[in-house]
Amino acid sequence: MDRTDDSLIALRRILRATELYERDLASAAGVSPATLRVMQIVQMRGGSATPKALATQMGVSQATITGLVDKLVKTGMVRRAQSETDRRQVNVMLTESGLRTLERAPDALQQRFVREFERLEDWEQAQLLSSLERVAAMLDARDIDASPVLTVGALDSSGKSADKTPDKRAS
Repeated sequence: MDRTDDSLIALRRILRATELYERDLASAAGVSPATLRVMQIVQMRGGSATPKALATQMGVSQATITGLVDKLVKTGMVRRAQSETDRRQVNVMLTESGLRTLERAPDALQQRFVREFERLEDWEQAQLLSSLERVAAMLDARDIDASPVLTVGALDSSGKSADKTPDKRAS
């Protein structure tokens, strides 16, 4: 085998790991990586966050967050509540069901990556980042906006992963 085949195999392994994680997450917790990330951010912010704060932290549009939150509200994982300090503002808050889901969710793939990436020496991090950016450029993907949520498809406003086409808002 040559390096070209080895590199394609490595890329496929990364994609496959992402697919398997999504399946495990859906099976164990009943949520997608994107909705899990919304709940994690709400939890990190003390159990309440504005849609704008969620969109900013995830690097997606507010329309995408609205779709993700709608899905979480429908499944009872979060609720919307009017802010006590600013009546024009709505907060997204975790429910008991959402907290239980967070407890039983497997370790997020991006959290595993972050943990291992941060263990690398500074020069190794820089080299890996450069290589990943180069791969993105080779795949003509440098201009696709992406959030730090490892998922196999783009996030649409319904919060579902769509495998077909890249979404300019997030992936």
